Amino acid sequence: MTLIVEARHRLGAFGLDAAFTSERGVTALFGRSGSGKTSVIRIIAGLTRPIDGRVLLDGETLTDTTKGIFVPRHRRRFGYVFQEARLFPHLSVRANLSYGRWFAPKSARFENFDHVIDLLGIDELLARSPSKLSGGEKQRVAIGRALLSSPRLLLMDEPLAALDEARKTEILPYLERLRDEMDIPIVYVSHSIAEVARLANQVVVMRDGRVEAAGPTTKVLSRSSMLPEDRREASVVLEGAVETIDTANRITTILLKSGRLYVPGIAPAAGKSVRIRIPARDVMLATQKPEGLSALNILGCTIVELSPAEDGTVEIRLDCAGDAVLSRITALSCERLGLRHGIPAFAVIKTVALEA
Repeated sequence: MTLIVEARHRLGAFGLDAAFTSERGVTALFGRSGSGKTSVIRIIAGLTRPIDGRVLLDGETLTDTTKGIFVPRHRRRFGYVFQEARLFPHLSVRANLSYGRWFAPKSARFENFDHVIDLLGIDELLARSPSKLSGGEKQRVAIGRALLSSPRLLLMDEPLAALDEARKTEILPYLERLRDEMDIPIVYVSHSIAEVARLANQVVVMRDGRVEAAGPTTKVLSRSSMLPEDRREASVVLEGAVETIDTANRITTILLKSGRLYVPGIAPAAGKSVRIRIPARDVMLATQKPEGLSALNILGCTIVELSPAEDGTVEIRLDCAGDAVLSRITALSCERLGLRHGIPAFAVIKTVALEA
């Protein structure tokens, strides 16, 4: 699947000028509120006709302003999941799920109703009305309804933004299953680094209506210049594989290029590929390998870049046998340790800070 988007549009004083190409998997449109993410996804969906631009899916032209082509939204066969579930209150969960199926051509209709129910864990909800569902349950039903419309592309506009942290934690594993088990490309809008790091295969960073960067998640989210202005969000995303699972202590061992990391929680299966987000604020540095610490994760590395900031901190980029790690420490600590480009160091990573 190849999605090509080129869009120029204006909404009052806000100008949009964005272009990117998306491949199969989950593509995240990432940025602060007001950066243009929702404007882009509405143009892809056919809810907004851009002043100038084009949208193509697998070579089929859906929008081309120079040629006067604009395929109506109901003929694009895209599933759309909003921030709010928008379920029909007078219909049961089963009826809500079935509603979208009749809009897909019979030849393209996805018939495996039971698979979607199992995928989203909503079998026990089928007879309920939407008023009897929690926020997380409503969103799972909304996702199921979109899937059962047999979409060629699934558009998700901040689907977790209206949920509290407990409901987000509940629904994220289902979104991962959707990514891994359904052969449907997804464009996912979010301003949450944690969500994007966990779900996306590629990221399109937007700022002030423009695409600032695009590429694989591990590369884009590991560049602090691409992150929101809040330096507390600076982090890296590493790829690894599940090596062992300690069920007694609820610790999963992840094998990276640089060694092993111990992550709290139980991974689905040994051998599974995973991504781990490591916030810079949770990486301490030492010039000698420390002993007698509670920290389980200590990686040997080399300092490759130091970036002082006006707030009295220094952002330090490390090369750990091919894995990039970022640390943010005080300028005073940097001076006392004598840290400089090219010298060896040890990154001490808080185990509880890791997100697999």
